[in-house]
Formats: sequence, C-alpha cells, structure tokens
Amino acid sequence: MLKGSLAGSALIGLGVLGRFLGFQSEANPPGQYDLGPSTDYPQGSRIQVPEAQVIVIHSDLGYIALSLVCPHLGCEVQVTGDGFACPCHGSRFQADGSLHNGPASSSLTSLRIEESAEGHLILYHQ
Repeated sequence: MLKGSLAGSALIGLGVLGRFLGFQSEANPPGQYDLGPSTDYPQGSRIQVPEAQVIVIHSDLGYIALSLVCPHLGCEVQVTGDGFACPCHGSRFQADGSLHNGPASSSLTSLRIEESAEGHLILYHQ
C-alpha cells in the first residue's frame, strides 16, 4: 500500500510538472490594433486596454504603450499603485515598466504606438 501511495504521488507530481513546463501564453494579438480616438487618452493618463494587453501612458513626451505580458513566462501582469506585479511568479516592475525584481530578467516590452491621420491611436505588436 505504501508503494502504491508513493507511485500515485509521483504520477501526480509529474503531471503538475508537465503542466508547468508546458505552459502556453495566450494566442498572439493581431499585429496592429486600433485603440480608438486619441482624445480618449488625455494628457497625464495611464489607461489599461485589456483586450490589447497594454497600458497606454500619455506623458509630456507623447504616447507610450507598455505590454502587460510578463517577459518571464507570458502571464498578464497586474497594475499596482507603484507599478506592475506578475501574479504567477512574483516579478515586479516600476511604473515606467523597468524591472524591479525577478524572476523576469528584462523590463516590460515597450510597443510602438502612433496617431493616425483620423486621430486614432494605432498600436503595433512586434
């Protein structure tokens, strides 16, 4: 009975390990995404766009878009009072997307964003 319990526990552990190692992030977003009118993003705002997995920051320098996908394993980071936190493995990022602590080894990805002739913000995923 002891050997059966140990074998069962080992199989469960292998199953959990397999799920962890086989983690697949969500499907890739479209290469180009219309975020809507630029007037929806006033000066000084930090607006999260969940369907595009980005946060759009409108600063004195213009528009900045940061991916909310953690560079560690692809989990979606959460916006916190002082930056961003990954709920999966604990990585933390500053308000500008720079890495505060790992296990991630790089900052959040900055994405290209442009204002179209029609006045819409267009986001370009790599």
